[in-house]
Amino acid sequence: MPTEKLLQGTTEWFEMVGDLLVAAASRAHLPRDMNLSLVERYTDGAELADGSRQGIRLDIRNGVMTFRVGVRENEQADIINNLTTAAARTLNLLYSDDPDFAKARDQLLTTGEMRISGDLAQFGAWFDATHDPIVDRTK
Repeated sequence: MPTEKLLQGTTEWFEMVGDLLVAAASRAHLPRDMNLSLVERYTDGAELADGSRQGIRLDIRNGVMTFRVGVRENEQADIINNLTTAAARTLNLLYSDDPDFAKARDQLLTTGEMRISGDLAQFGAWFDATHDPIVDRTK
């Protein structure tokens, strides 16, 4: 996989995130009966050509993950992460073992710059393990 850094929030960046997540899910050998969806939406994100907003949708159906770049303003999923572009930028520049990462995440949740409904832990450890490779590829 190329190690080119991509500008956060671009279509190419979201595609890289989706590709990393799909690859990780495939390696995790998800249960065939796993069905779960996630929408991550930049609340102040730019409108894309198709009328959607910056963000990504992940769907696991029968243990197979797919993704789509761009989400609708009121699009629903099992887990929804609404965050500002600045909040996403803060988190995507910090590695998961950096003490500032946990502090920043907690502060963003407290201020409401990031709001999560649902339980991200349902995805499993493979999902969290994609954070640092995303940081590696983000400029």
